[in-house]
This record gives sequence, C-alpha cells and structure tokens, in this order.
Amino acid sequence: MQQVSDTFYTTYEVKRSTFTSYLVPWSAFEQTRKQLHQQHPKASHIVWAYRHLNEYDQIVENSTDDGEPKGCAGNPTLAQLRGADLINTALLTVRYFGGIKLGTGGMVRAYRDAAREVIDNATLHPYIKKSAVVLETPYALVKRYEHFFTQQGIDFGKRDFNAEGVVWHLQLSEEEQKVLKSFQTSRK
Repeated sequence: MQQVSDTFYTTYEVKRSTFTSYLVPWSAFEQTRKQLHQQHPKASHIVWAYRHLNEYDQIVENSTDDGEPKGCAGNPTLAQLRGADLINTALLTVRYFGGIKLGTGGMVRAYRDAAREVIDNATLHPYIKKSAVVLETPYALVKRYEHFFTQQGIDFGKRDFNAEGVVWHLQLSEEEQKVLKSFQTSRK
C-alpha cells in the first residue's frame, strides 16, 4: 500500500471541459473539500473519492458523483485509487463544463484520466502502520527528547504541559518504537 504526505494537483482538459484533480492525505480531505467549494462556487461538479484505514485496520472507501450521471465520476476516481493501491488518501476533481457534452463513456474516461494524471505526478510513499504512543518526561529532559525526535524524523507536535513535565502524543511505527525504547534505556 502507498500514501501521500502532501497535496498534489493537475489540470486535464477534454472538449473544453477542465478537470482539476487534487490528491491529498486523508487527514486533509474535509478541509480541502470545503476549500474547493468556496474557491470554485461556479464549478459544475466537485467529485471525490477516498480510501482510508479505520481503527480496526479495515479499508473504508467512498465516492460521490456530485450530480454527474450515476457511476460516471466517483467510481472511476475510486478505481484509480484502488489501482494505485493508495490508502489514507483522497482524490477530488473540480469540473468546469466546456459546453460540449461528453456522454457517459466520455465522462468515465475523463474522470479516470484526470485521476490517473494526478496520481502519476504525485510523490507516493509506502504505507507504514503507526500506533499512538503516549510518553511522559520531566521538564529537564524535554530538550534531549526534542533533539532525539528531530534526529529520528519523528513529529512531536502534540504535547501537553503539566506540573510534572511534558506528555508527548506520538504516532510511531514499530521500528520507531524500538528506537525510542533503546534511547530511553540508554538514558537510565
């Protein structure tokens, strides 16, 4: 399985209709969808599809045709996500009608090709399962842990500060958990 960590977009044109597709991480889907509706109020359609893992490691997927004929837009978009084995990813396509009807087959091809183009131009990363880890440290060790996390490329943005020290809320892979455990035992 693969995923994206940034937003990518491309524009594809068919018979004067433009299809601008956005490939985004699952965590950015809702915000991106709202932004696109605000930025493109005159767009004919904003079609989307997504695939993500739920808390039980089951793949959840969904799509919408947003007023296009049933099955002509969302399904081809979702099929491209499946074909690229993308997970925790959403794909949104903004369509502006160019005045020439594409027909159902033409729409299927247009949405499919627009989705394929943004996927082909995106930087894909292998999916690595991460688990939630909560870690507590006294204030005296905060700089050491910040330095360690930075060296390891671990995002440590979510922290709570209390009277005893810092509570870190991390998302770590199994390998990162082993490295952290080794770091902690070397400090004792």
